[in-house]
Amino acid sequence: MSRVRKRSVTIRGHRTSYSLEDAFQGELERIAADRPAPLAALIAEIDESRPRDTNLSSALRLFVLDAVRKG
Repeated sequence: MSRVRKRSVTIRGHRTSYSLEDAFQGELERIAADRPAPLAALIAEIDESRPRDTNLSSALRLFVLDAVRKG
């Protein structure tokens, strides 16, 4: 089982943190590399499009889940 780890990233000039399991982080990094785009740019994109009542960590997990489902 993968532990939740707190991670930090700078998006739009501001430092923020999120917590993800290693498996989700790995998929997020893979998605960014496939685009190709910096991981911070992908996270900023997800952050901008998430509903304000959804925290960043949850939005990242849902993004990864959606990407995996689409194959």
